Amino acid sequence: MNELLELLKQNALESPENLAKLLGTTADDVKKRIAQYEKEGVIRAYQAIVNEEKLDASLVTTVIEVKVTPESEGGFDRIADRISRFPEVEAVYLMSGTFDLLLFIKGRTMREAAGFVSEKLATMPGVTSTATHFMMKTYKQNGIVMHTGEGDERLKVSP
Repeated sequence: MNELLELLKQNALESPENLAKLLGTTADDVKKRIAQYEKEGVIRAYQAIVNEEKLDASLVTTVIEVKVTPESEGGFDRIADRISRFPEVEAVYLMSGTFDLLLFIKGRTMREAAGFVSEKLATMPGVTSTATHFMMKTYKQNGIVMHTGEGDERLKVSP
């Protein structure tokens, strides 16, 4: 992947001047390349990675495996697009293996997430089955370790 994109993935708030120094180019060149990536849809958004365990409002993240019947002339794309439009849905992936789609949703409670599955998802035409998993704790997200404990927790190795 492009070096500029890798640097932006690590810190999207890095200044064009600092990025230019790291890449051996000019700040104007960096700005132009970023603008081009945004225009082409390569860069879709800038987001902060939030450790939700540190916040008062605890949301429940739910992982849902979905089996679907592919539509003629649309395959999995049309049903994945319809599922993507629900505000609860954070991510949708086409998968290989036992299930076809993998969804990540957020809700205020497990009951709310279960309601989404039973009332909205499972009743959709083309959805044949689901398997729901509730995430209990996040240790690492998007390459960022969420645990901020003190000290070295590695096991001691002695001869």
